[in-house]
Amino acid sequence: MRSLPLIVIAWLLCGLAPASAWAQELQCKPCSHAFGKVQVGKFSSYSIQLSNTGSKTLRITSKSKQGSAFPFGKFPIPVTIKPGATLELPVIFKPTARGHTTGVITLLSTAKNPRLTMDVAGTGVYPELGVAPATLNFGNVTVGSSASLQARLTASNAAVTISSDQSLSSEFVILGLNLPVTIQAGQSLPVTFQFTPNASGAASTKAGFISNAANSPTVEQLTGTGVAQLSHNVYLSWNPGDGNAVGYNVYRGKANGGPYQQINTALDASTNYTDYTVVSGATYYYVATEVNAQGRESAYSNVGTAVIPNP
Repeated sequence: MRSLPLIVIAWLLCGLAPASAWAQELQCKPCSHAFGKVQVGKFSSYSIQLSNTGSKTLRITSKSKQGSAFPFGKFPIPVTIKPGATLELPVIFKPTARGHTTGVITLLSTAKNPRLTMDVAGTGVYPELGVAPATLNFGNVTVGSSASLQARLTASNAAVTISSDQSLSSEFVILGLNLPVTIQAGQSLPVTFQFTPNASGAASTKAGFISNAANSPTVEQLTGTGVAQLSHNVYLSWNPGDGNAVGYNVYRGKANGGPYQQINTALDASTNYTDYTVVSGATYYYVATEVNAQGRESAYSNVGTAVIPNP
């Protein structure tokens, strides 16, 4: 009497083995797929491999899905799969909104496992354009001169096409972009900004980049301070000659030995002269002559040299 439970248990265990094998007749590889990030309005395709690992031909009779963002590719129903054969099930992810979404693909068939489900997921994204650093400070720049700084534009999630750019101040300009230009996802592009102050004092503005990115226009903050040019002059003095001079002429050249050009507009009665017309960063060479009452002019004096600071 006690042996009966053992016989019953053995029969039940034996009955489980065929069911386990039958459950593998229709297989999916993989049975889940993550599409990752896909731009809203575009799509990505992936094929799941279906295989018949049983010993008989099976027939897929129905297909269905949960998740409107995951339409099927071309996969006509019904379809048969012979033993050992495989078939590709194309699935598409076509997001219509930003954010993560999931779906379930279900196939019904004549296999011993008649219901096969596969999980899919993906994230809808919009392209974004970033600029780094987001703020550029040019510091002090002499009025009339220019200073340049560089930033980088980077595309995220998808390719970004920049169609136009604009600075809101004429003192700040954008250089180095030939528009339109497309930046691939994950790639960056250098852009140069130039500050040319036209007056003393603090200046600031925004520069914007118009694109197909979700955050268009992408804005760069620009600041700088214009400072007045330093005023340079050259003071010249000399000793009188024979005492017969009624005045003096002053000459200036850009090379030692000339040629020299007269820079005083009338005879200078004193033995000194200040040149207020010099330019920052230049080097000048000066000579003087004396003129007597008869209008005769002496030879050039010795040469004086002046190096003007920059700025």
